[in-house]
Amino acid sequence: QVQLEESGGGLVQPGGSLKLSCSFSGSWFGNHRMGWYRQTPATRRELVAEITSGGREIYADSVKGRFTISRENRKATAYLQMNNLEPDDTAVYYCYSRQDGSTWGRDYWGQGTQVTVSS
Repeated sequence: QVQLEESGGGLVQPGGSLKLSCSFSGSWFGNHRMGWYRQTPATRRELVAEITSGGREIYADSVKGRFTISRENRKATAYLQMNNLEPDDTAVYYCYSRQDGSTWGRDYWGQGTQVTVSS
């Protein structure tokens, strides 16, 4: 069974930077797609970024050019580097994982970490 744990959230001023980490516990990390999603009281959980097992990246238009998703397979960890943060980036950020190309697997989610962008 896969378990995900986020870390790195906190309070940042507009224009600042923050790096989130997602630790993956389980088997076959290298075969899993990893992602970051976010949710606020006013919005549904929405895609921020994903990275496939092969390193292909996808980003929401709202964060493209500011955020970068990456992974280190030897550490079984995914990251989200967030630069030029804006107040609208304030949300609970959730780590996501699913075995790439699998029709038998399930979605895994972390517990979420709060990111607050405020002056």
